Amino acid sequence: MNTLHALTQQIERLYRRTHPPSSCPKPSPTEISSSLPGYTAPAWPPRPGRKVNKNQGSFSSPTFFLVAVVSLTSVMGVRFYNQPKLDVGRVASETIYSPSDASVPDVKTTDEKRKSAEIGAIPVLVIDISINQEINQKIQRVLEQGTSIRNIAQPFPFIDRGILSTEVQRYLRQCPEREWQDLLAQVEQLTVQIPSNPKPKTPNKKTPTKFADWQQATLEQIRRQTLMQLKAYRRRTTPVEFSQLVSDVTQARWRYAKALNAFSQEWSVDQEIFYTESVFEWSDQTWLQTQKGVNQITQEMLAQGIAPGLPDEILRKAIEIQVQNTIPLESQLFATHLFAEVLKVNLVKDSQATRHRAELVAQKIEPVMVNISQGEMIVARGQKITQRDFVLLDYFGLSERGINTKGLISLVGLVSIGIGIVLLVELKFHRGLRRRDRLLLLLLTLSTPIIILLKLPLINLPAVGLLVGTFYGSAVGVTVVGLLSILLPIGMEIDNVHLVASAAGGLVGSLLAGQSRCREELALLGLGVGVTQGAVYLILNLMASATAGSIWYILLKVVGLQMLEGVAWSIVALGLSPYLEHLFDLITPIRLAELANPNRPLLKRLATEAPGTFQHTMFVANLAEAAAQELGCNVELVRTGTLYHDIGKMHDPLGFIENQMGGPNKHDTINDPWESARIIKKHVDEGLVMARKYRLPKAIKAFIPEHQGNMQIAYFYYQAQQCAKDNPQLQVKEEDFRYDGPIPQSRETGIVMLADSCEAALRSLKDATHEEALNMVNKILKARWQDHQLTDSGLTREEMSKIAEVFVRVWEQVNHKRIAYPKAVLTSR
Repeated sequence: MNTLHALTQQIERLYRRTHPPSSCPKPSPTEISSSLPGYTAPAWPPRPGRKVNKNQGSFSSPTFFLVAVVSLTSVMGVRFYNQPKLDVGRVASETIYSPSDASVPDVKTTDEKRKSAEIGAIPVLVIDISINQEINQKIQRVLEQGTSIRNIAQPFPFIDRGILSTEVQRYLRQCPEREWQDLLAQVEQLTVQIPSNPKPKTPNKKTPTKFADWQQATLEQIRRQTLMQLKAYRRRTTPVEFSQLVSDVTQARWRYAKALNAFSQEWSVDQEIFYTESVFEWSDQTWLQTQKGVNQITQEMLAQGIAPGLPDEILRKAIEIQVQNTIPLESQLFATHLFAEVLKVNLVKDSQATRHRAELVAQKIEPVMVNISQGEMIVARGQKITQRDFVLLDYFGLSERGINTKGLISLVGLVSIGIGIVLLVELKFHRGLRRRDRLLLLLLTLSTPIIILLKLPLINLPAVGLLVGTFYGSAVGVTVVGLLSILLPIGMEIDNVHLVASAAGGLVGSLLAGQSRCREELALLGLGVGVTQGAVYLILNLMASATAGSIWYILLKVVGLQMLEGVAWSIVALGLSPYLEHLFDLITPIRLAELANPNRPLLKRLATEAPGTFQHTMFVANLAEAAAQELGCNVELVRTGTLYHDIGKMHDPLGFIENQMGGPNKHDTINDPWESARIIKKHVDEGLVMARKYRLPKAIKAFIPEHQGNMQIAYFYYQAQQCAKDNPQLQVKEEDFRYDGPIPQSRETGIVMLADSCEAALRSLKDATHEEALNMVNKILKARWQDHQLTDSGLTREEMSKIAEVFVRVWEQVNHKRIAYPKAVLTSR
């Protein structure tokens, strides 16, 4: 009870502050509470049936539907107006003979041949010098590395072959140190013998035993030869000469070990290992021939050129042939591996020369002529008419051209189905389009076939997709573009590849346009539309031509033009958008964002001339925006409409308590509740005048009268009643103290009415709990519901509780408690 009593007192103080008293008797607290938003009705009354929104057009009107079907069919059905009955692919009902001699050019076949010749022209390839330099540098680096490693090991053989054979020298240079010492001991006939063979290991299961035995026998044979040659040299020479031989062998072994160490360290981290240990066994002559042969083969193959698309097998076969004829046998494996890894394509396409060649090839295609003599049969009865037959039939006027009634009826049915699909999508994703909106949709749709009729090499589907997606959402935009791309080829002659590429750009534009919130985003989207159109055009041409895959770069010129076309249509859409928005009174997310900019002239005036009203507006906007987000309404529309809902108060700012800043109350000097009510009501009319002057959209202007509806100006009404009690001659009419309306016609304006009603009450609550604030808001919402202010808004009873919760949550966020700083801290600051 204490809490309710405190709330009642706060309401009374708020009422006195927002509705200043005059000399007439004041209403009693009871009368005030019954007229305030907090008045509690016994129960939520049922809402009458919702009226039809008069602001919305009706596309279901048979007249408008008929106009749309007729206009679209008449423009898109040109193929059926003068269509030959005897067309390509039809069966001739009788045998037709030529009435005279004729030589008729087949334009269609000629164009197709020239286009195929241009696309299929052989490309002009030139050698890329930079690639040659790269290959040569890599080969020289590999050869230099080989020379460096061989220099460490020094020449081989390192001793005259008359003393020790090549096989023996090879064995002595790389055998283990223990075996070398064992051989020296046996030559000197020492009694201590070092085992030459460790205990044999168990053969590996993966290695055949016979191969291991053969390898062991070969090694034993080389050892015996080495021992025999060393002993023979020892017998026929002096100890000094033998010692010199031992020294030479030791030096060779040391150099070989050093070379092996360098080899393993330098190439252990190299991903391309071209050498094996056999590089140390090649003679100097072999190595010189190898280097010379590698350089010769490199120059020859690079000069001949390696074409793109050359199979690896053919390239490897060419390398093997060159290597066999030029490189020594010992190093052929090395050379083959080197070329296989280093050589690559060095022929690149010369786009300009290729384009020139393609144009020359196309120009050399002679026009295809169809010749016939008088009396010669053109087509026999029961045969299908070919392109050649049709050219002759059409030339002689025998193709029986006329209106294809059946085709037109079919097109009428398809167009009707298309319009029905658009209607269904609209009902699901964008309800409430006006007549002017549907007129704009029809005009944008008609623009595409009209451009095709004008024989322009352009298709404006990207512009249509961007505009429809921006104005009416992605779903409607995708539907319109998709249906257009399906219906156009049925009734019109059109390049299908160009159509599909343009449709792809339009679909991308319509899908993403609805998410754009500024012109800059639309401009960037235009680039994406252009890239999409060009890419799809390129892919379709590559798929359509068997030879285009190897010369795809010929298409780059046309693809570039397609990309520029997509970007150009995006620029056209971006330029037309502001004009269409004003002409058809459209509200788009971009336009709403621009209107909500606080630097707009009207909002700057409001902040300067009526600062209290501006602060009130900002808080109402926060409340309404949060509620719209919760209910899934148009948040941008609610935000922008709220910012302009009270602009009319600028006509007399001091007539409203929030702008008086504690100064004298204007209504105290007026002392006339009728005049005060007229001043309060006038802010709606003045607001509409300002909205028209600043060309605000109709949807924004609707917030100005509808946020007040036809609510009663309660304080001055009861003040007038008190004056009438003292002066019975005064007549008090309630309509003089009610706003003129209309009541809210949409969920968005209904939300703003509720937010505007709750703003002052929520501001007055400082230390109230969540339940107290929620109770206050619910009383206000019940009062608006009971007064039938929300009848036409579309808001439901269940949504009232959600709105109340949202309002209280926003109020709590704004009025969160702060830490009370100690006095000493405040003084130090």
